[in-house]
Amino acid sequence: MRNNTKYWTELSDYDIKTAEAMLASKRYLYVGFMAHQAIEKILKAYFVHIKNETAPFSHSLSFLAKQSDIFKNFSEPQKNFIDLLEPLNIEARYPTHKQQLMESLTQERCAEILKNAQELQRWIMQKL
Repeated sequence: MRNNTKYWTELSDYDIKTAEAMLASKRYLYVGFMAHQAIEKILKAYFVHIKNETAPFSHSLSFLAKQSDIFKNFSEPQKNFIDLLEPLNIEARYPTHKQQLMESLTQERCAEILKNAQELQRWIMQKL
């Protein structure tokens, strides 16, 4: 694995572990945020691996997936997960409806988000 790909995969792994720690400590707002970060970084790893270029300066998961040409290989559930995860990046940083968001982020929902992020991360890693 090239150094630039390894850089992004290591950051993605770190973010997954952070999401696990946030779930364990019931810091639910940041489970989704860190899951988003992990997927963003594994998509950047895939991009630099395939394109041998600097990863785009974007937080948009769908944009990164489309730029790296992996989006077309996503299953419908993977595309739906990206759609679900996408807004959690901004909402965690700048929660306009923090109370409503916090109420929607139950332990069960966050556990499901983390599980799906781990599965998608592994799926992309297998393609590197």
